[in-house]
Amino acid sequence: MYALKKVGIEELNVNELDSFIGPPIQQSFVERYNMNEGEVERAVFYFREYLKQRGLLENNVYEGIPNLLKQLKDTGNHLFIATSKPTVFAKQVLDHFQLTNYFEGIIGSNLDGTRITKEEIIAHILQTNEGLNKEEIVMIGDRKHDIIGANHNEIASIGVLYGYGSKTELTEVGATHIVNDVKELHHFCIDNSLIKK
Repeated sequence: MYALKKVGIEELNVNELDSFIGPPIQQSFVERYNMNEGEVERAVFYFREYLKQRGLLENNVYEGIPNLLKQLKDTGNHLFIATSKPTVFAKQVLDHFQLTNYFEGIIGSNLDGTRITKEEIIAHILQTNEGLNKEEIVMIGDRKHDIIGANHNEIASIGVLYGYGSKTELTEVGATHIVNDVKELHHFCIDNSLIKK
């Protein structure tokens, strides 16, 4: 809302902003408000300004996720974050919630507007981490962009329904698996042969 107000847009339906969660923010501004390149640059500037001031910490960790991350790491899995958020902001959020140590890498977009799609971000992780076997990798996400990125890079995916995407959204783009909640994700990850034990 902050960025939209700064560029002179009044969004009356706040629920519509849920569509901004997941895809690159630049893409969301273009698709929702038909912004040109200059308008997108201004909106992204204000969006990041808000993030720096207080938006980064307006998050919550889903119950059960820290325990799942700990179990996955303790059993020898290599965990990475693949996010459309700029890497620097993603690291700050993970540091705040004391989750950073579970991950070998936190990879997001660059502040200069490059490497913004999940396809590019996942590809970067695969290219810069020797020894990763695509057949042993799974992307876990709640939006279609996560699943599209996984499919593009020929890795399995788990769509989670406790986030912002719907079952229809995740099914239509070809999620390998879909889970309803963190408990089901925990069961799937710990018992599934795709994940190291």
